[in-house]
Amino acid sequence: MNLLARPFDPTHDAALVTGAGNGIGRAIAQALVGEGVKTVFADVREDWVAAAVRASPCPELAIPWVGDLASLESCNALLAHANGVLGRVTHFVHSASPGRKEVDHALAVSRETWQQMHAVNIDAGFHLARELARLLIDARVPGSFLMVTSLHAGTPRNLPHYSTAKAALSMLVMELAKTLGRFGIRVNALAPGAIAEGGFVADPALARHIPLGRLGRAEDLAPMALAVLSNRVSAYVTGTTIVVDGGLSLTNWFDPPSLDDL
Repeated sequence: MNLLARPFDPTHDAALVTGAGNGIGRAIAQALVGEGVKTVFADVREDWVAAAVRASPCPELAIPWVGDLASLESCNALLAHANGVLGRVTHFVHSASPGRKEVDHALAVSRETWQQMHAVNIDAGFHLARELARLLIDARVPGSFLMVTSLHAGTPRNLPHYSTAKAALSMLVMELAKTLGRFGIRVNALAPGAIAEGGFVADPALARHIPLGRLGRAEDLAPMALAVLSNRVSAYVTGTTIVVDGGLSLTNWFDPPSLDDL
């Protein structure tokens, strides 16, 4: 038997991906529908979602949803929509995260920017995962959840709202994995490196710090995401963070932030 030939069972598996309109979330959502998994593409901008759905290998399996996950009401609306169109979500990917600006260092970031980053990453991630898990537990159906964190969950980024949100998300993965494992629900994380898409505009010069010699692409994350999400491929993997960074984490490339504006 070819273990990797059918990582998912389209007759039972269905997915919800946040941040599916661009970058890493988009690549993962499109890869899922390419494997025959009916998937909700959720993001904050209608044009992003529509373009992601159109460009999918099987657009008929991609269901659009538009809303801002910084609010609890939108999170609940997404849950209702996903459960309504899919029947049951067995695979959840949380990739949504607000854009970030290099000027928002520790002495400059506003309270509003801080709160929005934490609301979308950790508050929405926790609420969506917990409510989806409740439904799986009640139905006695296994599941697989994946959070997109960051190398900066463990190293400073000069963007404290971003790095602390990702650090919290990394711990949430471990907390959920420990609690939900007894129900057959696995929870893991991917930590991308310098992926020049989505909310990150990478300086090409950064490539000199990467052992594999190039910046990453969203498509570099999708195969690993599918492998970790698959209950056939990664049935005994939970509570872990898998780094996909071309070796960037082997170096320390950030200087302290410029404070010339103070």
